[in-house]
Amino acid sequence: MSTVERDPFILDRPTGRRLRARDAIAVVFIAALLLLLLQGESIRSTGEKMDPGWQRTLVLAVGVPAGWLADRLPIADAVDDVTAFLSPDDELTGAGGFNAAPAAGPAAAAGGGTGGGASAPITTDAFDPTELGVKTAKLPALKTLLVTGDSLAQPIDVQLARRLARDGVQTVRDAHLGTGISKTDIVDWGVLSTQQAKERKPEAVVMFMGANEGFPFPGAGGKSIQCCDPEWAVVYATRARRMMDTYRRDGAARVYWLTLPLPRAKSGQAIARAVNAAIAVAAQPFRSHVRVLDMTSVFTPGGRFRAAQDIGGRATIVRRPDGIHLNDAGSNVAMGIVLERLRADFAKLGS
Repeated sequence: MSTVERDPFILDRPTGRRLRARDAIAVVFIAALLLLLLQGESIRSTGEKMDPGWQRTLVLAVGVPAGWLADRLPIADAVDDVTAFLSPDDELTGAGGFNAAPAAGPAAAAGGGTGGGASAPITTDAFDPTELGVKTAKLPALKTLLVTGDSLAQPIDVQLARRLARDGVQTVRDAHLGTGISKTDIVDWGVLSTQQAKERKPEAVVMFMGANEGFPFPGAGGKSIQCCDPEWAVVYATRARRMMDTYRRDGAARVYWLTLPLPRAKSGQAIARAVNAAIAVAAQPFRSHVRVLDMTSVFTPGGRFRAAQDIGGRATIVRRPDGIHLNDAGSNVAMGIVLERLRADFAKLGS
């Protein structure tokens, strides 16, 4: 019997039904229809989040009617229910859940804690509305401004007093040279801040202090807490937070706490960094009322000391020869930053 050899270069022809062009178009149309029904809401939501432009207009032209149809034909929800078994959630039960019934007290109401302990309560006072893009009512008028601190508060206290006098603002200058939060031999700032807030009742407080810090804090068992590790910063931040809370007067006042430009001496820079870190932590619960004004990056960008910087296109000396304090030109720069924030917080300056 003879056989016909099969040419290996000739492929077997398909024996099934061949799809025509209109069949392919029908498949594409059905797929597009299913996509609109199942993902119409998602297309609409994506379009609404896009920036204005022709792309957004095009997506919404499809997404709006598709979303409208999907809202009335809950096919997507049915598909989600049917396919939920493909990616089941772990069954998480027990303590610590955000939706668990909170125990009594404001801390628990924040949504649970870790390790079985209560988290510190977080309130709206911890947020600066301007950073959230929220417009809030300004305080009506700045009548009394307290400028206080150590020698760093000079001469900015004089400059602010002169500048705001034309607006009818009374500026109280109360600098205490040689003092510090980490030392109480000359002034106990816990007591002083309480007296200042009670007697003066300022609507705004400018605090600039830190030239005399770095002293050890008393610790447990008679041991001293030396600067400038985290344990020292904790004590400093705790004291600074008490002062901030005192000065803000339950939200009736605004506090403007200036950070430290790094000094020339390396030893002083270590202290300044610890103080600045403590100031930032101290203000966290009161960001709605306490403004931490960054002088560090303004005068010592990148953590590098510089005696001069560009002001109005000219290299200008901004530090005193001691490498710590700001001179008149430097204080004038700092004053501009303070005034800008005062205007943002108060409807008007003066009575």
